[in-house]
Amino acid sequence: MPGERNDPYRNFRFRVEMEGIQQAGFSEVSGFEASLDVIEYREGNEVITPRKLPGLAKYGNITLKWGATDSLDLFDWMQSCIEGTVERKTVTIIAIDEEGGDVATWQVIEAWPVKYSAPSFNGTGSEVAIEFVELAHEGMTRTA
Repeated sequence: MPGERNDPYRNFRFRVEMEGIQQAGFSEVSGFEASLDVIEYREGNEVITPRKLPGLAKYGNITLKWGATDSLDLFDWMQSCIEGTVERKTVTIIAIDEEGGDVATWQVIEAWPVKYSAPSFNGTGSEVAIEFVELAHEGMTRTA
C-alpha cells in the first residue's frame, strides 16, 4: 500500500505578520536566504589543499511587495528609521495549504526597513500600483 501523497506547498498562498503592523495583500515576498562564509586556512607543513572553516552567517535582505492602498504603516516604519528611530521587529512569513491552514513558517529576527520604493505610474498602463520595502535582519529560522 503506497504512502500518503505529500505535495509541495504552492507559492501563491501565504501571509506576512509583523509586530504591530497590520498590512495585508502582499503580492510577493522574496530574498529570504542564509549562507555561511568559508574561511580557507593552511598550515605550512600541510598538503596544498587548504582546510575550510565556517565563518560568519549572512542573511539576504527580504523584499515585500504589495498593491498600494491608503495604509501608511510600512512607509511610516521606514520614515521613522530615516529620522533616527530604528525599531526592529520580528517578521513571520507563513505558507498556507489548499484548505487555508498554516503549514510552514519562517521567522525573520530583528528586521528593519532599509529601502522603500513608491509605485511607478503610467497614464497608458493598466497594472496595479506596487509599493515595496526591503528589510535587513539578523537571522532567520524555520519554525514549522
